[in-house]
Parts: sequence; C-alpha cells; structure tokens
Amino acid sequence: MAVAESHREAALAGHFLLRHLRPEERRRLAASAQIQRYPRGATIFQKGDAGSSMMAVIRGRVKISTWSNEGRELVLNIIDQGGVFGEIAVLDGRPRTADAIALDETDLLVLERSQLLPFLTGNPEALARLLEVLCQRLRQTSEHLEDAMLREAPSRLARGLLRLAETFGRPVPGGIRLNIKLSQQQIGSLVGASRESINKHLNDWQRAGHLVLESGSITIRDRAVLERIAETET
Repeated sequence: MAVAESHREAALAGHFLLRHLRPEERRRLAASAQIQRYPRGATIFQKGDAGSSMMAVIRGRVKISTWSNEGRELVLNIIDQGGVFGEIAVLDGRPRTADAIALDETDLLVLERSQLLPFLTGNPEALARLLEVLCQRLRQTSEHLEDAMLREAPSRLARGLLRLAETFGRPVPGGIRLNIKLSQQQIGSLVGASRESINKHLNDWQRAGHLVLESGSITIRDRAVLERIAETET
C-alpha cells in the first residue's frame, strides 16, 4: 500500500518510542519505514521466521501467540493501537520467537533493524523505552508461567480479564467495558484454560453480578471481586 512519506513521519511522531526524535531524524527514519496492511486473520510472521524488523500498530490489533507440541495455543499478548512488537529482533536479529496474527484489519509501521539501530544507539531515551517494553514482556511471560504452575482456572481467568481491562478497558456506567471482542476459545488460549471452563466461569460470574456478557463483549461490574478471585491460588 502506497502511503505518503508525511503519513509515515506522522506515525513516527505520534509513537511513544520515537516521538521525541528531532524532525530531521524522523524524516530520515520515515523515508526508510514501510506501512503494511493486513486483513483480519492474516499471518504477519510465524515463529522461526527471520527477524529483521520491529512493527508499530497504527490501526487494528495483533495477537502474539505460540503453540505447544500437542497443538495447544498460548496467547502471550494482544497488541493494541500504539503498541510495538517484534522488538527482540531489533536487538539480536535472530528468528521470531512467536506467531503474530492480525485480529482486525491492521496497519503496521515496519521499522527495519538496519535503519533503527543507529537511531537507538544515538538516542538513549528511545533505547531506554525499548528496554522498558522488553522488561514488560518478560514480566508478562513470568506471570503466564506463574499462572500455569500455581493457579486454578478461575484465578487465571480473573487475572486475564483484569490484564485485558488495563489495556482495553473503557469506563461505562456501572463498570469497565473491555473494548475488544474475543471468543471464549481465544480467552481460553490467553489464560491457559479450556473453552468449556471459560464458558462455565463467565456464566457463573454473570449470574452473580460480577460481569455482563453482551454480544461478545464483557463488562466488568465488580472489579474487587475479580481481584480477590485472581489472588486465589487453589
């Protein structure tokens, strides 16, 4: 998709990682950046693919996931507009460590490692922000491992819904609405539980008044209760 250079520069100027660059630096980086569009459900890259770029989400959402040897999907993260992914490849240039799938029609700003590295090494603030992203990813991975080893399905589901609320939650009368529609199968993949288990607990919590399910959307009505369930280990 052909996109004017001014649009690419505007995307860089608005991105948290690169917006502090001087205008001339953004222009040089924008000249080498690409904007790519993916339809809903398209594979952006797969685990093991060559890694030479970082992507910033301009529009849409991206699912980052991996698969067990038994064919079970584990969703590691969902990247919303303004987020970045593929950042590990910028630092080490090695193969991708997970799959990336477009959840919606998605526009990505693609920054090649060969062009981005000089800017990162010359701009400590941008490099520090990238390291913050990496640390956040490590914390999320640790949480996934902790959940899988120590917590039962209700606790994992409550923690997963609260994490989604941090990124996609929008205040509405009576609660917090998750501004993202995920199937029960996708939620199960995100928290490491079966679709049947997700269905049971969501319906139980709706009957208890903790949340509302409506047309594929979830509204959390009693965050405090979910927080208590989230801290239950058995």
